[in-house]
Amino acid sequence: QVQLVESGGGLVQPGGSLRLSCTASESAFRITNMAWYRQAPGKQREVVATGISGESTNYADSVKGRFTISRDNAKNTVYLQMNSLEPDDTAVYFCNADLYHLGSSTLRNYWGQGTQVTVSS
Repeated sequence: QVQLVESGGGLVQPGGSLRLSCTASESAFRITNMAWYRQAPGKQREVVATGISGESTNYADSVKGRFTISRDNAKNTVYLQMNSLEPDDTAVYFCNADLYHLGSSTLRNYWGQGTQVTVSS
C-alpha cells in the first residue's frame, strides 16, 4: 500500500524556518496535484498551500510571502518551505496528493500521517 511519508517538523523559535517533506513510498506512483494542510488544537483543518501539476500554486492569505510549496519529481517528493514562522503557525501539518499509478493508469488521493510544527520561544 503506497503511503505519503512526511518529515521535517519540530520546534522552532519565532522568525525561524523549517522545511517539510512528503515522499511517495513507492516508485510506481507519481505525484500530480499536491497540497499542504494544517490543523491547530481545537480548530478545523485548513489548506495552507496547493500546487497543481501544471505548476500553478496558491497560498492561504496567512502564509502568503512566507511559505513556498514545491516538488522534486526525480525524488517523488513535495516540500513546504516555511520562513518567518509565527506562534500562530503551530499545528500538525499534513500533505495531500493525487498519486498516479504508472502501471494501472489510475489516480487516487492520499494523505500523509502528519508532522507537528511548534513555534515557540
